[in-house]
Amino acid sequence: MPSPSTYVTGVVVALHGKESSDGDFYVQSILEAGLSPQRPLHSGYNLKDNKYIVLVSGLMVGSGQSNPLQLQLLVDYLTGHSGDEQEQSLAAQIVRVIIAGDSVDIQRSLLSGQPLGLKDQARLTEPIKELDLALTQLAAAMPFDIMAGPNDPANFSLPQQPLHKCLFSGASTYNTFVSATNPHQFEVDGVCFLGTSGQNIHDLEKYSDAKEKLDFMERTLKWRHLAPTSPDTLGCYPFTDRDPFVIDDCPHVYFCGNQKKYASRLLKGSEGQVVRLVCIPRFCETGSAVVVNIRTLECHLLTLSTSSLVG
Repeated sequence: MPSPSTYVTGVVVALHGKESSDGDFYVQSILEAGLSPQRPLHSGYNLKDNKYIVLVSGLMVGSGQSNPLQLQLLVDYLTGHSGDEQEQSLAAQIVRVIIAGDSVDIQRSLLSGQPLGLKDQARLTEPIKELDLALTQLAAAMPFDIMAGPNDPANFSLPQQPLHKCLFSGASTYNTFVSATNPHQFEVDGVCFLGTSGQNIHDLEKYSDAKEKLDFMERTLKWRHLAPTSPDTLGCYPFTDRDPFVIDDCPHVYFCGNQKKYASRLLKGSEGQVVRLVCIPRFCETGSAVVVNIRTLECHLLTLSTSSLVG
């Protein structure tokens, strides 16, 4: 039987056991909801060729950890302007990019409520302008979705609303630009994606135990709830008529952004469900993104290094 430290407040489970003569209830097993029903993979589509989705998070443009050259390398790779013939061939098969939160680092010390001078205004807006410049190059080549994260200029409570288009005066002029909510759910060629910028998994880590982050992700799917600790320890909007975090349909790919390292696992359910779990590493710390093949659900790590280009 799972340890009590596996569970958190907000999880709905059934307890199977027996009552003793003293009136105590002895738990013999804990029954969870299990994975939600899942639509067939590629339903209505006939995929013969490989197609890829790129998942990246934690760009943190403007922070001390961010490397502008590394970000430009990523944009050049995705748009097919760098790499050898084989890499450019793979880049040509990328159909969408997902930026899962923490894209920019705002100097919060400047947000004191006091009027800002011209120099401080420039320091506040410069990271956003730098990010917009990179996203404009990306938007000219392919569709991409940008999600809000815990450090982005967005509302704090989940679900986080899309970043305002006025922040991206260049990229938002393209119809390939999509500013998305966090959590974010979408479908590409019959493959259902569901993901967050990481707050739900980070909060679970504070109040329960697991060997690795993928275990937390697997539990949320089996509990059929993205953020069981909200609103107790994770801020969320006070919904009165519905719970937007309930997972009614099991996704084919479930991702979590802003993790310390890359990890992936293929989860199989009792009713034939198959889910690719993906932990997306912070790009500013690792220089890595994740490439998911939507035909096979296989994935691999894409790492870009500037060490050979400097010094």
